[in-house]
Amino acid sequence: MRKHRLDVFSLIAGALFTVVAALYLVASLNDRAVNGRIVLPVTFIVLGTAGLAGAVTAMTRRGRSAGNQPADPDH
Repeated sequence: MRKHRLDVFSLIAGALFTVVAALYLVASLNDRAVNGRIVLPVTFIVLGTAGLAGAVTAMTRRGRSAGNQPADPDH
C-alpha cells in the first residue's frame, strides 16, 4: 500500500464530529441535555483552528519543495 500525506484538517474534523456524536449519544442515554450554545461555537473554533493548521502546513510543504528546485537563470 502506498503512503500518503496526512490531511490534518480531515483528521481533526472527523475526530471532532465523532466526539460530538458520542457526546449526544451518552447524553441521550443518561436523560441529559447537551447545551448547543456551547457545542456549536466550540465545534466551529476547533474546525477553524484545524483549517489554519492545514493551510500553514500546506504553505510550509510548498515552500520546502520550491526551495529544493534549482533556480532558472533565464527568468
